[in-house]
Amino acid sequence: MDLLAGIGCACAGLLVVALVAAAHRLGLLYQLFHKVDPQSPRHGGELVAEVLKAHGVRFLFTLAGGHISPILVASEKVGIRVVDTRHEATAVFAADAVSRLSGRIGVAAVTAGPGVTNTVTAIKNAQMAESPLLLIGGAAATLQKGRGALQDIDQLSLFKTLCKTCVSVRAVRDIVPALRKAIVTAQSGTPGPVFVELPIDVLYPFHVVEKEIGGTKSARGLRGKMVRWYLQNYIRNLFAGAWEPKDMSPLPVQMPLATEDEVQRCAELVSRAKKPLVLVGSQAMLPPTPAEELRAALEALGIPCYLGGAARGLLPPGSPLLLRQNRRDALRDADLVLLAGAVCDFRLSYGRLFGRGAAIVAVNRNREQLLRNSDVFWKPRLAVQGDAASFVVRLARSLQGFACPGDWGEQLREAERKKETANREKAATPTPQHLNPLDLLHRLDALLPPESLLVADGGDFVGTAAYIVRPRRPLAWLDPGAFGTLGVGGGFALGAKLCRPDAEVWVLYGDGSLGYSLMEFDTFVRHKTPIIALVGNDACWSQISREQVALLGSNVACGLEYLDYHAVAEALGGKGFVVGRPDRERLDTVLRAAQDACRQGHPVLINALIGKTDFRDGSISV
Repeated sequence: MDLLAGIGCACAGLLVVALVAAAHRLGLLYQLFHKVDPQSPRHGGELVAEVLKAHGVRFLFTLAGGHISPILVASEKVGIRVVDTRHEATAVFAADAVSRLSGRIGVAAVTAGPGVTNTVTAIKNAQMAESPLLLIGGAAATLQKGRGALQDIDQLSLFKTLCKTCVSVRAVRDIVPALRKAIVTAQSGTPGPVFVELPIDVLYPFHVVEKEIGGTKSARGLRGKMVRWYLQNYIRNLFAGAWEPKDMSPLPVQMPLATEDEVQRCAELVSRAKKPLVLVGSQAMLPPTPAEELRAALEALGIPCYLGGAARGLLPPGSPLLLRQNRRDALRDADLVLLAGAVCDFRLSYGRLFGRGAAIVAVNRNREQLLRNSDVFWKPRLAVQGDAASFVVRLARSLQGFACPGDWGEQLREAERKKETANREKAATPTPQHLNPLDLLHRLDALLPPESLLVADGGDFVGTAAYIVRPRRPLAWLDPGAFGTLGVGGGFALGAKLCRPDAEVWVLYGDGSLGYSLMEFDTFVRHKTPIIALVGNDACWSQISREQVALLGSNVACGLEYLDYHAVAEALGGKGFVVGRPDRERLDTVLRAAQDACRQGHPVLINALIGKTDFRDGSISV
């Protein structure tokens, strides 16, 4: 009898545990202690908007869709500017630009299925550019996933390798903590994009969700009543505790920092160097170190610098420390190179450019990037996993009184002057037809105001511009980064103009890359964001054609036409100009007219018909 009683007690205990577990899984226990208000008109979109507002978000980029309508409406109500684009990729690129320029999280919201898949390239670009970005994706109701709901796919799997975190919110009460955690994850460590999926049933009000998935009220039979109860309980659990007060404030951002010993070791290496060189990469422009503080540190060090990516413009155009030409030769001759956020990938020939015996100090938040190819082509004397900008600032403080050898700086500046002179001579040489692109870009550079901002979207034309056009201030150059993505122009320009409404925003387009975002001239017009697009129109995918023809003897798939892109801009409500060889003498006049039209509130496109030069011979396309 005792054995039977024991077995009975054990079975009863297991049953109780199973019932409690089932009650927990169904949300019954949570509902005992947290209120459900079926009459409330509130919806999850309001919580999303409140979190974004608390995190200083000023712009929400989107392309409308029913799955995310509550987010858009609520965001507008709390004062967040909702900016709708003509392609979801543009929305993400715009959020990326806002993140880079403002130091705050950039946010895009897109509808389920195709809306989400359209963002994949832009999200990968943000990952490789280390841009903190929040992508909010609509989705089918959790209960309807896998049952053939409209635009229902496994969205989380798409982003697992692209985002720092991917999460799907299952109840309204989880919206706030999920978003707060996602945002701080995007900004901490090595920044990057995050994806938060918000199913449609956590965004709409109780009565709407109940109507859509609550089941029939006239359920018959035991099975029908059980299904009805399950659906009603599911909805009640969705909204249990939804409107209880929650902390919306930002969580503390975590960032790796160099140790004092690492700073001192670098200082010792620099103090002994005869030919030091600094390479500053985009990562050095990340918060929290202000760009002005980093610039002051570089000037205090007095070491010649090459600036790459978003770091272009960190030093003013006339700075005696700034170098743009002959980087390969300078790296070969340097006896110490500080890589401040710069990476030894294809942009530095995988680390094969350093001179034999040179001391390499690498600083990067990301360990993989820090040691990229170090086991093959180069070896760091000192590798520091930490924030590059704060490292340079601390290094400058520890080297007060240090003076870089003057003859080294003069050697580099003399080589710079010779290269600049050669480039100007090439610019003065007429091309076989149309305008010389180097001359065009020199003319543009001469007319840029101090408050200008440059967006780079193209291959050959933009690659040429990188050697000629000079950003006038920090964070005044936006390019895609290591992924080399075409199509960033429209979104980057949109985000840039919104962040800096007083800046003169120029997009440098190749005629190939223009095709990805030309339609966004409609967006510029509707949202009153006047920008100027300068299109280097050579009727060709020239960066590919140059090598393809030389190596394989064919121009297949590389040829385009000299199209009237300016007419398209005008059809969309902007202003258009076209310039070719007959307009060379009045080129400055046309550029100034474009500036005037932009100041009057018009988006402008200059269709510049350009010819071929040998300036970029030898540049890589793979």
